[in-house]
Amino acid sequence: MYFTFTEQVKSILSDAIEKAEFEAGEISLEPSQHADLSSRIAFLIGSRTKQNPKEVADRIVAEISIPADSLVGKVEATGPYINFSASDAYIQKTYWSIRTERENFGGNFASGKILLEHTSANPNGPLHVGHIRNSILGDTLSRILKRAGYDVEVQYYVNDMGRQIAIVSWAFDHFEFDKTKKGDHAIAEIYIKANRALEEDPSKVAEIDRFMQLVESGDEDTIKRFDEAVNYALEGIKKTLLEMNVHHDSFVTESSFIRSGAVKDIVERIKATGRTELDDGAIVVDLSDYGFEKSLVIQRSDGTSLYTTRDLAYHEWKARHADRVIDIFGADHKLISGQLRATLNAIGVKEPEVVIFEFVSLPEGSMSTRQGKFISADELLEQVEARALEEVTIRRPEMDDSFKKEVARMVGIGAVRYDIVKVSPEKSTVFDWKEALDFEKQGAPFIQYSHARACSILKKAEEEGLWDPEAQANPALLVDDSEIAFIKKMALFDQVLEKCASELKPHHLAIYGRELADAFNQFYRFSPVLAAEDDNIRAARLGLVDCARVVIANVLDTLGIDAPQSM
Repeated sequence: MYFTFTEQVKSILSDAIEKAEFEAGEISLEPSQHADLSSRIAFLIGSRTKQNPKEVADRIVAEISIPADSLVGKVEATGPYINFSASDAYIQKTYWSIRTERENFGGNFASGKILLEHTSANPNGPLHVGHIRNSILGDTLSRILKRAGYDVEVQYYVNDMGRQIAIVSWAFDHFEFDKTKKGDHAIAEIYIKANRALEEDPSKVAEIDRFMQLVESGDEDTIKRFDEAVNYALEGIKKTLLEMNVHHDSFVTESSFIRSGAVKDIVERIKATGRTELDDGAIVVDLSDYGFEKSLVIQRSDGTSLYTTRDLAYHEWKARHADRVIDIFGADHKLISGQLRATLNAIGVKEPEVVIFEFVSLPEGSMSTRQGKFISADELLEQVEARALEEVTIRRPEMDDSFKKEVARMVGIGAVRYDIVKVSPEKSTVFDWKEALDFEKQGAPFIQYSHARACSILKKAEEEGLWDPEAQANPALLVDDSEIAFIKKMALFDQVLEKCASELKPHHLAIYGRELADAFNQFYRFSPVLAAEDDNIRAARLGLVDCARVVIANVLDTLGIDAPQSM
């Protein structure tokens, strides 16, 4: 509905500009505190024609003609701005769109195939707090793009042959592996011990180098050893991801690009550009004309490839299989991702769109798997759910344990996801579970509670015989300011989805979810629903509560957060 409204505004404005004998050019619109949509076109025309923008706006508005049954209600010039307000038809059609489309309301305006890669943490230990921003940003963005209408395949790129995995494989021969523990945690234990042993006796590094040469040459026994180590870790990582409601469609291995010959092929193609040279026997790529002083190493002096080389082959494969390729990388990948894009550009391969995010941390500080200094995502989730259970028990002491635990799980995971995604990716953030779980601070619990409130109102109305979901209601009776404002806020769902998808910044949706819940609570505060004296008004308002339940649930689902019916 919002996009239809926008197109009608553009059409009406374009016709008026032509009648006023101006040239429109590209018309841009944006929401305003004074109107539903506002245009600055008078500024541009005034600058081009050397006329007063206010006078230009007045001339254009004088030529405005609004068709019958338009979604546009009123147009006026406020100084040099041209402001558009939605009509009653817009309000009523939005109401009925939500109630008929339900879980399909919002999105389905885009098309095309997208391959999105996120997380891709090395399988040498469990995911820690430093990883989860990647996972949550990537998963939320994939949900946004899917709802927008794209065909999205989410991939995890598995490092199954790098130095870290060689160390883990070596560690199996030197340290006891505790199979009673979750696989990724057990792998971390021997990985940490192995690193300490290698630091104490650097001569053993040659054994690691030998493992890497054997796996790249296709030695079956070594490949089997590496696969065993990777599978143990990956099994545990997958469980953690699912606990966070994070899903991948496929797990693509680095080694597959060695076996297919794609790595060898891409090295030869890069060499054919004339950009490569030898540096102590290693092949490096000169990217100085792309602004990179540091050369990119694509082959070691012993002939083995690097993670970057295999990543180049992977990205060439992705470029052939999708209209868009999107990567979610931490700030420590800023240089290498830039070099990767430049190298792909140099050989004529479509570059990925890269989302660079700053890291999330805890008040305790930074984390390193190699040094054994990390707080695992499993520990964090367990702690947050325990705190959520305390909060639910205080609020709902009369409920049984199964209810409390289920709500605590939904609230805990929701709190983590929301608190991580609410901040723009390029800004660093510290996760504070106390603030994340604060029901009064308009985070995930606040939005979830708003959904539960809507469900509770409708359930009570149905029990009292006041609500029939199939009965007709008249949205024209919704005329209070809080009712109109709430419907307009719900109508913005598409606009927010489009903004998130185009900017690849899911924090806009998190902010919208909070504002949506607040607008619902404002409506409920000022407009009596169950206590409405007029039956028809009560029916219309109950229909609006139903709209709230639908749209808040859709927003929460797109954020990867459960929508409880009771809290």
